[in-house]
Amino acid sequence: MPDTFTLSPATYLDLDTLEHVLREQRPLALSDDARQRIEHCHRYLQERLAQSDAPIYGINTGFGALCNTSISPQDRGQLQTNLMMSHACGTGQEVPAELVRLMLLLKAQSLSYGHSGVQLATVQRLLDFYNRGIHPVVYQQGSLGASGDLAPLAHLCLPLIGLGEVHFEGYRLAAADAMHLFSWQPIELGAKEGLALLNGTQFMLAYAVHTTLRARRLLDAADVIGALSLEAFDGRPEPFDERLHRIRPHAGQLATARHLRELLAGSELQQQVKTAVQDPYSFRCMPQVHGASRDAVQHVTGVVETECNAVTDNPNIFPETDAILSGGNFHGQPLALALDFLAIAVAELGSISERRTYQLISGQRGLPPFLVAEPGLNSGLMIPQYAAASIVSQSKQLCTPASVDSIVSSNGQEDHVSMGANAATKALRVIENTEQVLGIELLNAVQALAFRRPGRSSDALEAVVAAFQQQAPFIARDRVLYPDLHAAAQFVRAYAWA
Repeated sequence: MPDTFTLSPATYLDLDTLEHVLREQRPLALSDDARQRIEHCHRYLQERLAQSDAPIYGINTGFGALCNTSISPQDRGQLQTNLMMSHACGTGQEVPAELVRLMLLLKAQSLSYGHSGVQLATVQRLLDFYNRGIHPVVYQQGSLGASGDLAPLAHLCLPLIGLGEVHFEGYRLAAADAMHLFSWQPIELGAKEGLALLNGTQFMLAYAVHTTLRARRLLDAADVIGALSLEAFDGRPEPFDERLHRIRPHAGQLATARHLRELLAGSELQQQVKTAVQDPYSFRCMPQVHGASRDAVQHVTGVVETECNAVTDNPNIFPETDAILSGGNFHGQPLALALDFLAIAVAELGSISERRTYQLISGQRGLPPFLVAEPGLNSGLMIPQYAAASIVSQSKQLCTPASVDSIVSSNGQEDHVSMGANAATKALRVIENTEQVLGIELLNAVQALAFRRPGRSSDALEAVVAAFQQQAPFIARDRVLYPDLHAAAQFVRAYAWA
């Protein structure tokens, strides 16, 4: 059994930590400090409501444009239940289980700071779902990313009150049936609890964590695959000389150039006399292009980690200063902008990759057209480049920013929204597209290197070639290629690039 990971307001939750917790499937628990904060805030809210009928948004009033409607004390629990039911309006495809799992973790973390007024039992049930592998059925469409991810979070949290559906051990069940398996009773929501569960950015944040982690892997994969293509194309080493990059010292550019030098160190192919004076930009400018994407992903990482350690529901409760403040911490604009930026940065890795693929199949520098020994009778790797070009074009279309869009909702009360949820789901599609495009480049690079034998690349790059050829062997003559393309994309996702 993996060690328990403790959610604590005192612990900074960074992406590396999250990656380890998720990969090792560590169970979650609340720290003593978190439990005390949650209970103290909940107790303060109950005492405050008992002492005064002054309107507090979403606690003793309606929601959105109904914020001026007063709610009697006996109806406040029902108000929260009604909120959960009425807001569960998700559509489209289901959110993958690994992202639902991450949403549960992030929602519990946000509530653990003790500014939300929820019962301890409510937060604990989120962790029970996580630890038992009970994944609520959540849908990808329906959030404007402004008053929180209302629709997806309603689906995430409906099972707490015995409604909605869940996946458990391969079965899709009514939430009430799944809870019966563990003799759990539905949570009886108190004042503000539904609002605390539904307000927040945990849908787009889960996507942001997931896509940023995959993007960081793609940065390393792009460098390695680009280096293999350079070797196969008989490219030159001078563009990666440290002196060039010291005089334009962007951090990502410096890091990429250093990585490429390390990858190429000891290569016999690099020692051979080069016939071309210069290489095309897709080879020569890898430090500048990959490096710019590396800097972008680093910026996005900072935004995402800040959000992982934030309280994003509304209103927020400050027992220590006797204040309940209604604001806009649920607004997803920081994540919306970052996710659009992430999609652009990752799409550029795919764009330059497809150009290297094209160069490899173009019949230059002693390589046969389409990288097949008998072109004409065999089409070789002609059509995988078509596929890469199509995918790259789709990624460009997906990079139209969501964050510049806004549609008024709730009778004008919510008059500017982030569309961060749409930015999140399309960013994941760009990640998946780029994994496939880089896989196609890898297939071409390894095929092209076979025509450079007996010359050898560096030990680091030859290890990648040997591992990949176990999944997609040399193409001597035409065969059905889609299994190779799928295997290549999976290799990009799974290989230990760093």
